[in-house]
Amino acid sequence: MEKTEKQKMLAGELYLPSDPELAADSKRARRLLRMYSATTEEQPDLRSQILNDLFGKVGAKVEIVPPFHCDYGSNIYAANGLYMNYGCVILDCNTVHIGENVLCAPYVQIYTAYHPTDPEIRQSGLELAAPIKIGNNVWIGGGVIICPGVTIGDNTTIGAGSVVVKDIPPNVVAVGNPCRIIRHLT
Repeated sequence: MEKTEKQKMLAGELYLPSDPELAADSKRARRLLRMYSATTEEQPDLRSQILNDLFGKVGAKVEIVPPFHCDYGSNIYAANGLYMNYGCVILDCNTVHIGENVLCAPYVQIYTAYHPTDPEIRQSGLELAAPIKIGNNVWIGGGVIICPGVTIGDNTTIGAGSVVVKDIPPNVVAVGNPCRIIRHLT
C-alpha cells in the first residue's frame, strides 16, 4: 500500500505539502492558533485546553506567550514546565519533542521543514522534514534558530542569536552561527 503524504512527511521522505489531508490539518492548526492568540493571561484554563487540542502531547504548567505559530501542532510533544516567550515558531512538519523545564526566549524558531537543494525537485513543490529533540532543563536564548534533524541534550544553554545546525550534547553552553560549544558544565 502506498504511503500517504502525511506518512511520507513524518518518515522524512519527499512529500507534497498541498495534499488535502495536510492542508486540512494545517487549517485546523491555524484555527486553534487564532483562538489561542485571542486569549488573555486571565484565561489560563482556556489556553491550556487549546494547547491540549493543538499539540500531540502537552505536559502540565506549559506557558506559551502569544503570538505563537506552528504548522500542524499535532507533531509537537511538550513535557512539563515548557515556557515559550513572544513570537516563537515551530514548523512541525516532523516531530518536535521538547523535554521538561525548557525555557525559550522571544522569537525562538524551531524548523523541522526544509526544501530539497536540487532546484528541479524544489520546483516540483516537494518538501522534506526531519525531527527535532530538545532535552530537559534546556534554555534557548532569543532569536535562536534550530534547524531540521537537530538534537539538543539535557541541561544545555543555547546563546541568543545562535543557529543550531548540528546536534549539541548535554551539559554545555553553545553559541554562534553555526552554534558551537564554548563551555562544558560541571
